[in-house]
Amino acid sequence: MNGLSALSVSIGLLAGLATFLAVGPLSGVFLIWALTITWAAYFALGGDNKAAVNTAVCSVFGVFVATYAAYEIATISPDAMLGFPLMAAVIVTVTVIAMCLAANVPALATIPASVLGYSATFAYLLQTPGKLSTDVLLNVGWDNPLFIVSFSLVLGLGFAIASVKLAAKLTTIAE
Repeated sequence: MNGLSALSVSIGLLAGLATFLAVGPLSGVFLIWALTITWAAYFALGGDNKAAVNTAVCSVFGVFVATYAAYEIATISPDAMLGFPLMAAVIVTVTVIAMCLAANVPALATIPASVLGYSATFAYLLQTPGKLSTDVLLNVGWDNPLFIVSFSLVLGLGFAIASVKLAAKLTTIAE
């Protein structure tokens, strides 16, 4: 089996396993869509050990920055002078600039992965009713994005690395 075919079969099998786990025995433990974000990012960033480290560190960094931004947004007074939409926009602007400037630190230099973590956090908070609240953001429970989104993103890297290893075995078996 050629490399592309082996990788395709490997990714498909593991995507099926991830889906089974997400809607079955591990429902609520991880977010399947967040898992696939870092799975894809791993390959987009080179599919090697360096890509795994950069994706893990920077995507989780993005989750931390977004969670901070979300907390600030959740504490905006309804009668804020500039109004909620403008204040929220200012908070996002400032935190995204800071997150990108953090790329001056070599460990945080993979801006695309940081942005994916930031975006995944806001996807979770804005698409899941009741999550954009100080109670959730300060909670040590699994619904806090620091935990569930970060875990899901890192788990996606595990699936990405496993898909490469499985593809290598499928290629070897077919030879």
